Amino acid sequence: MSQEVRQLEPQAVWNHFANLNAVPRPSKKEERVIAFMEEFGASLNLQTFQDEVGNVIIRKPATPGMESKKTVVLQSHLDMVHQKNNDTEFNFDEDGIQMYVDADWVRAKGTTLGADNGMGVAAIMALLESDSIPHPALEALFTIDEETGMTGAKGLKPGVLKGEILLNLDTEEDNEIDIGCAGGIDITAEGTYEEIDLPKGSTGYQLTVNGLNGGHSGMDIHRGLGNANKIMNRLLYEASKAGEIGIVNIAGGGLRNAIPRESIAQFVILSPKEAVVKAIHHLAQDIQKELSTTEPKLKIVLLEKKQEGSCMKQSFQKSLIAALYGVHNGVFAMSAAVDGLVETSNNLARVEVGHGKIKIGCLTRSSVESGKFDLAQSIKNVFQLAGYKVTLSGEYPGWSPNPNSEILTVLKSQYEELFKHTPEVVACHAGLECGILGSHYPDMDMISFGPNIKGAHSPDERVQISSVQKFWKFLKVILTQIPNK
Repeated sequence: MSQEVRQLEPQAVWNHFANLNAVPRPSKKEERVIAFMEEFGASLNLQTFQDEVGNVIIRKPATPGMESKKTVVLQSHLDMVHQKNNDTEFNFDEDGIQMYVDADWVRAKGTTLGADNGMGVAAIMALLESDSIPHPALEALFTIDEETGMTGAKGLKPGVLKGEILLNLDTEEDNEIDIGCAGGIDITAEGTYEEIDLPKGSTGYQLTVNGLNGGHSGMDIHRGLGNANKIMNRLLYEASKAGEIGIVNIAGGGLRNAIPRESIAQFVILSPKEAVVKAIHHLAQDIQKELSTTEPKLKIVLLEKKQEGSCMKQSFQKSLIAALYGVHNGVFAMSAAVDGLVETSNNLARVEVGHGKIKIGCLTRSSVESGKFDLAQSIKNVFQLAGYKVTLSGEYPGWSPNPNSEILTVLKSQYEELFKHTPEVVACHAGLECGILGSHYPDMDMISFGPNIKGAHSPDERVQISSVQKFWKFLKVILTQIPNK
């Protein structure tokens, strides 16, 4: 499949993307891709080294005549989000991504593609390898663990980089130039519960919610997409109103930065069986109508399935369902300063219940630091009222826009000259590494841009071929217009 991708233009970029996608690179397991990048830099006889947290830095001198220009840091992250369809057999720890061409798009077969941020990595590799593209002195910064904590950016020490301008290649709309982003914080609620033996005469069931689009919990949070954990909790709440149920286990969602697409609950109905089943089916129909525009493939399936062992005691079950109902999910506030920008949001990303233990994970984002902590504290208090231990972790700052940026002026003028229309200068609700990197290098002038990538963090992820060509052309021209030192 990748052979077809390798024939696309620009071949240098697509070949490096195919090589990169052959290397498993889950967040926090980047050993193989780190070694891959070090071998790549060494093969070009360029200064290549790994910092103390695992980021890879490769330096390339300026081409003749460009020595007077400011040094440019080209930055992308090595890890990728691992999500797959429920019916796809795939081992992310061992298998390379299976890509294919679909008209003007490149997709993966049943999994995430890794275009986020593999296209940026591939473009940087093509620049480092080229002996014909003019450029100033370059520092390629390949960070690790962007998707699950940004620990690579956090661990980068001041003084490692020498560049004065940073081009982050992690934006997903090719008509946008990003000058700001949201910060984020992880919320983890953990608790225990008492179990009771399954009551005699109860009937076992499995309730499945799937077929949802999923997507990026920052960039897609405003789209009104369904959250499998919220949908499942609505159904269980309605079932518990109609009769008496006993939850055996729940497994919903996955990564914090992905809108949950699937949830499965095992439970028993004590009484009255017909009323509970009817209530679930009735609400399922209502939910499917509610989401018919944004989630036309949503499936809610209730099947009789024998359950064994034990279920949750009623008092604990009641507090769990109430807590999950009370936790905000989706857009919380829109920006008053930037029209159309989501300011604050939360993603109820993961719900794990079983064997006497509860673990719930959220990711709260905001472009306003006080707003981020305000919503996080609100959610924390909901879970604490249910008796859970709540941890706030993985906090990272947003990136404050600088509309007077020198490199922004360069990108705007070159975009208009190349493409004959004005780019959108924006701040985004995703978490870019620029905010963290800026805390280490406060004088560095930073900007972010990239090709069109849709469906990031879901198996529907795809990158537009014609947009990669546009992005590559834009990147090469920008490097010729870097200001002098």
